[in-house]
Amino acid sequence: MEFVPQLSSSLLKRLLRLAGDPVESCGLLRGRGRVVVAAPAAANVAANPHNSFEIDPAALIAAHRAARRAGGLTLLGYYHTHPSGVAMPSATDACCAAPDGMIWLIAATDMVRAFRAGASGRLHGRFDPVPIDLVVGKRPPERVGGYGVNGPTPWENMG
Repeated sequence: MEFVPQLSSSLLKRLLRLAGDPVESCGLLRGRGRVVVAAPAAANVAANPHNSFEIDPAALIAAHRAARRAGGLTLLGYYHTHPSGVAMPSATDACCAAPDGMIWLIAATDMVRAFRAGASGRLHGRFDPVPIDLVVGKRPPERVGGYGVNGPTPWENMG
């Protein structure tokens, strides 16, 4: 069965706002099962954060330690922004991503999309698009392909 992350509209709106910053923002996706319940920001320690990102290794280590504690949240993936680009993985993203099955949320100023990092993805040989189970308020999750300034994008347009 395919792992489809469940995310709230409030988290996706926050990522859209972050994409308006002049530097690439980044952080972690933590949760239980497939439900992302926290997306803490991490310092971008890249040499040139205006057009690349590198999550602070200390944040990654802390997340893995926290996950090992009883009741800890699992590290489900990562997010970062493309302030002057599109919500698609770049060749640089692909070169830097481990083929570990983690979810990557990529946000541009107009759209957030989800991808899975794998050994032979369709995009740059590393990423495959995945749907998002979007939760708005107390409504049941809706399967979407992305979330933009005008609301959700149907998965059929993305897969």
